[in-house]
Amino acid sequence: MDTSLLWRSALIQLVAVGVIFAALALLLPHSFFDTWGWLTGPAAWMLCAALTARVLGLPLGSTLLGALLAGIPDAICVLIGLHELGGVIAIVLFALWCARLPRRRPLAA
Repeated sequence: MDTSLLWRSALIQLVAVGVIFAALALLLPHSFFDTWGWLTGPAAWMLCAALTARVLGLPLGSTLLGALLAGIPDAICVLIGLHELGGVIAIVLFALWCARLPRRRPLAA
């Protein structure tokens, strides 16, 4: 397991999700999320995972699979009213997954 990759993938995913969350929260009314949150949340999560894969040079398919699997506990937490806890769990699981993936290319210095 590459611990450096673990921390970088967690940070990139966290920042990307935070930026998208903030932008959507500023641009859209709360009622939008009541109706479309079930779709926009997972779509934003997967988009951020694709960005993480791109930045870190990880294989896209494997990274997206990890994001999908890490999102399952998050979805369960959302259903029981613990959305924030689910997000933390998902980031941790996603970072652990990414830390075990091979990189396609080395990071630029």
